[in-house]
Amino acid sequence: MESHWLRFLSVAICLMQNLEVINSANVSDVTNHPCTRPCIDGQHMECEYNFTVEWYYVLSKACYDCPFNTTDCARPHCIPADGVRRAVVVVNRQLPGPSIQVCENDTIVVNVHNQQESFEGTSIHWHGLHQRKTPAMDGVAMVTQCPISPHSTFQYRFEANTPGTHFWHAHAGVQRSDGFFGTLVIRQTSTQDLHYGLYDYDLPQHVIVINDWLSEMTINKFAAHHHNDGDNKPKSMLINGKGAFQPYIDPITNETVYTPYAVFDVIQGKRYRFRMSSNGILNCPLQVSIDGHNLSMIASDGAPFTPTDVESFNIFAGERYDFVLDANQTVKNYWIRVKGLADCGETFTQAKQTAILRYQGAPNSNPSEPTDYASMGRSGRLLNPWNTKASEEQIPVSEMDSLDPNDATSKPIPDVRFYLGMDFNKIDNIYFHDPDYYPLYAIERNKHLYTPQINGISLRMPPSPPLTQFSDIPKDLLCNYTAKENCSLTHCECIHVLDIKVGHVVELVLVDLGVTFDANHPMHIHGYSFRVVALQKVNKSITIDQVKQMDAEGKIVRKLDRAVRKDSVTVPDGGFTIVRFHADNPGVWLFHCHIEWHVAVGMSVLLKVGEPKDWPAKPHKFPTCGNWKYETPVTTTNNPPMCPTQTAKPHKFPTCGNWKYETPVTTTTDPPMCPTQTAKTSAANMNCPHGTLWIILLIQFIC
Repeated sequence: MESHWLRFLSVAICLMQNLEVINSANVSDVTNHPCTRPCIDGQHMECEYNFTVEWYYVLSKACYDCPFNTTDCARPHCIPADGVRRAVVVVNRQLPGPSIQVCENDTIVVNVHNQQESFEGTSIHWHGLHQRKTPAMDGVAMVTQCPISPHSTFQYRFEANTPGTHFWHAHAGVQRSDGFFGTLVIRQTSTQDLHYGLYDYDLPQHVIVINDWLSEMTINKFAAHHHNDGDNKPKSMLINGKGAFQPYIDPITNETVYTPYAVFDVIQGKRYRFRMSSNGILNCPLQVSIDGHNLSMIASDGAPFTPTDVESFNIFAGERYDFVLDANQTVKNYWIRVKGLADCGETFTQAKQTAILRYQGAPNSNPSEPTDYASMGRSGRLLNPWNTKASEEQIPVSEMDSLDPNDATSKPIPDVRFYLGMDFNKIDNIYFHDPDYYPLYAIERNKHLYTPQINGISLRMPPSPPLTQFSDIPKDLLCNYTAKENCSLTHCECIHVLDIKVGHVVELVLVDLGVTFDANHPMHIHGYSFRVVALQKVNKSITIDQVKQMDAEGKIVRKLDRAVRKDSVTVPDGGFTIVRFHADNPGVWLFHCHIEWHVAVGMSVLLKVGEPKDWPAKPHKFPTCGNWKYETPVTTTNNPPMCPTQTAKPHKFPTCGNWKYETPVTTTTDPPMCPTQTAKTSAANMNCPHGTLWIILLIQFIC
C-alpha cells in the first residue's frame, strides 16, 4: 500500500516539474494572466480559467454613479453596455467575458460553473478551433455533449492547436445574444507568424469583438417575432461590450451624457495588429472603418493571406479579420466606426456604434466629427461586400490569396459534392403556424413567419448527442435531403445528416435562392476550415439547377490555387458560395447559419464524418442524456431481495452532475511513473528531473 502512495507522489512531482499550470480564478484582466505572453519556440503552458455563468444586469448597483461619473463605469462587475438597462447572461460579471489569449500548442482548461437562476442548461463553443482528437470539447449542446446542467460544473480541456483570432460563445438556446461570449486568441512565435514583420505590436488590448445588440432579453424578442408581429431588428451595437446609445440627463449639469466608448491607444509612428471578431446576432452585417486611416487586411478566421489595403471591410456573423493599422497620422482622437447593414441598415434601424482610436498625447475627449448614420460610411476599396457583385472597389474575400500551402482540396474534382439550397420558405411550420388553428393563409401578412431552411429541411436537434451517444438516437429521426418529399408543401423536419467518408475531399455548393427576402446567410463549419473556391452574386434570385447549368457551361471558375481558408463565409442572396474541405477530422460537426434566430429554428445540417468506430473515444465518465420513460427492469431469481426500507431508483434513470477531465484507470498492474517510462520501484532509476530526486528519496525515507 505504501509503495502505491510513494509511486503516486513521485508521479505528481514529476508532472509538476515538467508542466506549468496557470489558474485564472482571481484574474479578470487578460493582461494579468501569465498565459498572455510573448510566444517562445518550445515553451508550452497549461492555462486554466474559471467561468461562472449567471444572469446579471446592465448598470447594476456595482456601477454606482455611472454614467454620470465615468470612473464608476470602470468598477469591477459594472457592465455599462450601451446604457440600456436590461438583463444579461454573462461570465464572471463581464461583458464581453474573460479573454483567453494563449500560445499555439498550449493546453486550455476552462471550468464552467453554470449558476443561471433560470435553471437553463448551457455549453460553450470555441469558435474556430478544430478540436482535432477532442471533438467532445467542441461545445455544441445536443450534438457533441449534453448541456451543462444548472448548478453543476463542466471542464473543457483541449490543445490550442488552431492558431489565429477566434472567440468563444454559448451554444445553447439564444444565450450568446444576451452577453455570453468572449474573445480567444492563439498567437504564434515570431518564426511561425507569417506576418510578424508587418507590425510592431500585437497587444492584448487590441483584440476586439463587435455585435449588434437588443434592448431587451433575446427570448422576449424571439417569442414576439415568431408568434406574433414583433420587431426583430436591432437598434444598437457594442464594441468590446461598450457604446453610446441611451441618453441620460445629468441632474447637476443638465447635460446629456452617455455610457463610455471603448478606447484603443496607439503611439504615433508605430504599426499595430488589430484582431476583430463578430458575434453578430441577427441579419446585420457590420461595416468597419477608422477615420483617417487605411487598413492592411492580413488574415481571416485565423488564416493568413496576402496583405490587401482597403478603406473599410464588412464582417459577417462568426467571421474574424486581422488588420494592421499604421499610426502615421496627426496626434489626436479618431473614430472607429461600425455601421449596420441589411436589417440594421438605412431603410430599417440605422444601427451604428463608435469607439475611439487615441494617439498618445491626445486629449481625453471624443473626436469632433459627426457620428449620425449618414456619416458612418466610407468610400473607397471595401473587402467582403454584402450582396454586391464584385468590382474594383467591392472585393469578395474569395479573391484573397492564401499564404497557407495548397492541400488535398486543390485537386480538380472533389470526391463528393453536395448542393445546399437555402431560403425562407412559405410553409406552415408546426411550431409557429399550427395548420389546424392559425395557418399562414388565415393570418394577416405582418404575422407570417417564413422558415429559414437548408434544402427545405429544418434540423431537429437530437434527443442525445450523436457524437457520444449515436446508438441512443432513434434511426427513424435521421434523414438527408434525398429522403424527404413534398417539402415545398409541408414542414419537413429531421436530424439532417450528410454522411461523409474519412479522407474525402468534400465540396459544398451553397446557394441562397433569394426568393423571399434580400438577406444573406453567413455559414459556419465546426471542426474544419474550408477553402473558398468561388463566391458570386448572380441575380436577385437563383435556383440550384441554374447554378448547375452555369457550372456545366464553364461560367463558374473555381480558384484551386491559394484559395483563402476560412470557417465562416457569407452566401450572397441570389448567388452562391462554393467551399471545399478535406474530411480528415472524424466526428459529428455542425454546419449552420450563424444568425442566431436562423440556427435556433433549424437552419443547420450535421456533417457525419466517418462512423462511430472512427471517432475518438469519448472522455472517461462523460455525461449522458436523452429520452427516458419508465421501464420495468428485467429481474432474475439470483437477485437478492430488496431490503424492506430501501427504494431503488427507476431503471436507467437519467444522471447529471459535475464533470471534469479524468484519465481513466488502466488495468495494468503498475502504471508508469513518468509519461515515457515503465514503472520501477527504485527512485534512483526514475526518469524525473534531477531537481526532484532528493524529494523522492526523502519521501521514501519517511514512508
